[in-house]
This record gives sequence, C-alpha cells and structure tokens, in this order.
Amino acid sequence: MKTLNIGILAHVDAGKTSLTERLLFEAGAITRLGSVDRGDTQTDSLELERRRGITIRSAVVSFTSGDTRITLIDTPGHADFIAEVERALRVLDGAVLVVSAVEGVQAQTRVLMRTLRRLGIPTLVFVNKTDRAGARDQLDDIRAKLAPRAIPLNADELAEFLADGDDAFLESYVEGRVDEAACRAELARQVARADAHPVLSGSAITGAGVADLVTAMTELLPATERSGAGPLDATVFKIDRGRAGEKIAYARLRSGSLAPRQRISFYRGETELTGRVSAVEVAGDDVALAGDVARVRGLREVRIGDRLGSPGTARDGVFAPPSLETVVRPVRPEQAAALFAALTRLSEEDPLIDVRRRGHDVSVRLYGEVQKEVLRAMLADGAGIDVTFEPTRTLYVEKPVGRGEAVEHLDPEQRLYFFATVGLRVEPGPGVTFGLSVELGSLPLAFHKAIEETVHATLEQGLYGWEVLDCAVTLTHTAFFSPLSAAGDFRKMTPLVLMAALREAGTRVHEPVHRFELEIPANAVSAVLLKLADLRAVPGEPVVGASSCTLHGTIPAGHVHEFEQALPALSQGEGVFLSEFAEYRPCPGPPPTRPRTGENPLDRKEYLARVARR
Repeated sequence: MKTLNIGILAHVDAGKTSLTERLLFEAGAITRLGSVDRGDTQTDSLELERRRGITIRSAVVSFTSGDTRITLIDTPGHADFIAEVERALRVLDGAVLVVSAVEGVQAQTRVLMRTLRRLGIPTLVFVNKTDRAGARDQLDDIRAKLAPRAIPLNADELAEFLADGDDAFLESYVEGRVDEAACRAELARQVARADAHPVLSGSAITGAGVADLVTAMTELLPATERSGAGPLDATVFKIDRGRAGEKIAYARLRSGSLAPRQRISFYRGETELTGRVSAVEVAGDDVALAGDVARVRGLREVRIGDRLGSPGTARDGVFAPPSLETVVRPVRPEQAAALFAALTRLSEEDPLIDVRRRGHDVSVRLYGEVQKEVLRAMLADGAGIDVTFEPTRTLYVEKPVGRGEAVEHLDPEQRLYFFATVGLRVEPGPGVTFGLSVELGSLPLAFHKAIEETVHATLEQGLYGWEVLDCAVTLTHTAFFSPLSAAGDFRKMTPLVLMAALREAGTRVHEPVHRFELEIPANAVSAVLLKLADLRAVPGEPVVGASSCTLHGTIPAGHVHEFEQALPALSQGEGVFLSEFAEYRPCPGPPPTRPRTGENPLDRKEYLARVARR
C-alpha cells in the first residue's frame, strides 16, 4: 500500500474543515457528515473550536482510496495559529490549498501559497463554495496572486500548458507524440516538482467536485510506498493528551518501523533521550512503517520537533517566531503555581508559546490578540484557572555594536567566593555562538558545559532587559582550584563576566519589522499613506491600476495590528493587507527597556550579595 500525507490549508472561513469532513464522508471513513456551524465535525475536537467554528490545533485523520492511504492534516486558517501550520508543513507529501469562490484569494491564502512554493511542496488548488450566491471564477486571481502556472484540470489547452513547462515534453508535443496518458504523466511530474498547480472547483457542502479532488490527489501528488526498510527516522510534529493526561505524539516516519514495546532513542538537537513505546496507532494498525503518520504513546519526555531514531538535522522554521508577548496573571493569586504548570504543559503542545517566568510574572509569546482568547479559554476549561492579560507588547531584541572583554580571576582568598577563573569576549556575529580560545582540556568538561549553558541563559536579558541576538561569545580565560571548584562556581561567575564584556561592547535595541503588500482602491491612497506615515511605515512607490493601487513597504511589527484595524474604514472595506516578518531594525529614539528579573549581574554589589558563597 502507498501512503499520502496531505495538508489542507486555507484562509480562515474558506471551508477547509468542511472539505476535510466531506472527504472523510465520501470515502466512508465516517457515517455522518458533521457541520462547522453545529460544532460536530470530526477534526475540531477542542471545545473552543466547536464554539468558535475555527480550527486552532491541527487534526490528523485518514481514509483509503484504492491502494492509497490518505492522511489529511487539517490546519488552522487564522494567522495567529501559524505555528500549527508550520509544524504540519514539515511532514507533508503534498497540499490542498482551499480558496473561497465567494471571498476569493485572501491575505492568509497568499502567505500560505508563498510558503508552499518556497518549500517546493506539490500543491492542488480547490476553489470551494461554488454553490454559494456571489461565487465567481477565481482562475485569473489565482494566477495573478498565488501561482502563475495554475491550470484547470478540464482545460483544453493542458498539453500546450505542459509543453511550456518542460523542453522534452515540448519536443514530443511538437512532433505529435502526445496523448491523454502522456499529458497526465507529465502533469504529475510537473506537480511533483511544484512547477504546476492544478485547479479544481466544487463545494464541500454539496460534495460537488470532491470525487475529482480525490482522484487528483492519488494520481498527481507523490505518494510513498510503505516499507520497514532502513533505520528508524521520524519527526514529531504534534503532541496531544489522552484522557488520563498522557502524551500522544504524532510522528511522520521517513524510514524504518515503529511498534509497541520498542525501546528507542530520540533526539532534541544534539541531546539524546530514550523511551519505550507503549502503543502505536496507524489507521487501525499497530505497526508504523515509512510513509505513515503514527500516534505514539509511552514517550513521556518527547516534544514537538524531536527526531525519533536518528538525530538528523533540525529543519529551520518556515514562519518567523512570535514578535509579541504578554504577561498572564491568575485572577486568584493562590493559583500562580498551577498557572505556570498549566502553561508549561500547553507549551509542550505549542512550543512557540515560549512560557517564561520573569520574577513573579509569567509571560507568553504571541502572534496576535486572538491567541489571548484561546489561552484564556483553554486554561479555564482544562485547568480551572481564570486569568487576565496585560496589554500586548512588542518583543524587542538587543545586538552588540562593538567588541568587549572581561575576566574575573580565581580568588584563593575568597574575596569573590568563587573558585573559578572566567574570561569572555563579546562581539557582533551571525546568530548566537559560543567558541573557545582556550584549550578544551583546560577545564573539566562539566565546567565548560556550565559556562556555555550559563552564557545562553544570561543572554536572555541584555543591557536593556531584552534578549541578545547576533552575538559571538568566546571563552578567553579559564582556571579552577582542585578540589574545591565546582560547576556552580562557573555558573555564578559567568553572568558577572559576560555582562561586563557586554557593557564594554555596548548593545543597541532593535524592533521587529514586517514587510507588507497592500491592495486598496485608488481613491483611498491618500488616507492610507497618511496612516502608514503615522505608524512609522515606509511604503514604496504606489503601483496604480485601473481601479486599485498596490503598495509594498515595511512597518514596525508593533503597529501591524493597529493598521489592520484601521484599514477597513480607510479603504471602504476593500483593502487587502498582507504582512510577514522581515528583519530587526535599530529602534529610533531612546531605547525601550524591560524590567529585569532574577539576579542582576549588571549590579555587581547586589549580584555578589545574592549569589556568592558565604
């Protein structure tokens, strides 16, 4: 049997959950057709999803068509839950991008298609809601805004279209050696290369066009033959909880096999962990093979992103991390510890929430305001904790602007109470790196590890309280005093030295900036440009069409939400705004600061009083 893992992606409300439900119903995988409006669909399992009629967490369901097992991954459509989409993209063989025949190509649709094309993921486009009033042909918009080489499957010019995309096929076409079978085979090749994007249309509500979509999936998207050959290599992309609170990991197998009672190694970066699988579920089977998406129980320490069986290479995120944060507080102060525990548990299911305890406060990272409502509901429903949120603030970062060095020497007379010598050099560099200009054997390995771990932890709060990025740290001096030195001496000494070096180097605060694309009516240009200027956006030259105008530019991430709220009134409801993270730029004016938490190594006297040995 072959397997095919397909992501269903769309802008919110385009109908992808209804399409998933229809696919399952038509294949006989479910006997009753659920409804998003009634809140009884197969894939929206969270209570909040059912109440709101939106997808928040990716759902995994399967059905069989011929000799192919198709696993559908229904992803959220709202931009605030883009992290869920990112994790799904890592395990897909192909995708179906759903476009509404009524609303047309929307902002999030364009973000998703841009990412699918960048990653080379074979993609079909399904134009949904053709039965609705106001439905219209979307092909021109799809070609203009999503994929220039989009082609309806019932088009008479298919052979000519394919010849335009492949020289060998062009030669056969010119010589008259092309029939329908050759066209279909060439189309499959071009789809697999993400060079062509077939367009189908229909209705998830009535079922029109859905059978053609299933046929296109099985014939045009690249499937995998199930096989247990080779060593185990799998990626965990989703974590759920069972009724007893146990972890359920969803993993895509690329080689090897996975079975109950199997003891395996799994890797988080370079860190190796071990665990025993208690159960495996794959569409009714209890053994997973290459190509399958398996539900795996028993791996208590597993997290999203872990590699099972093989360390492999971590794949970079395809969407930018959140650029906003908020502080969460329990309405009942005595629930503070329970709140942190509940958020930590949620962060295992969504790592980009990035829960951090800052003094007495707990902060979480966000993509947008809708996530606050979701977190509030999940904490109330799942943990019985009512919470309030502080106003959302922008996550700035710091970057070193020069070079700085500092050293603190081992003090046998115990004036500093640390039996350790640490010297560090700080300078600008790509990413955050830690290097050595001392011999690796100059310290026990545990002491080297203590220094490196503490460097990364200390850089979470720079001179102004923000995380430090693009910083190269080099260990320049080391010494220890046997037998009294311990790893703790190096952990306590390192922040003092690192912040002294960072202070000498100096840092500058940078703000996250988004690039944007904006389409507005021509008569709204002046009002929109005034608002953009007010929000410190930098628009490019307007491109004026017959009745609309397109603007490209950049805008500080902290002002994106405000502009999105203002745009409907400025553009008579016809503006389309598309933005994504571009870069960090130096902040104008006085640098914003963030209150420090924990021991403050910038205040030498206070720091020594708090952490030094007595």
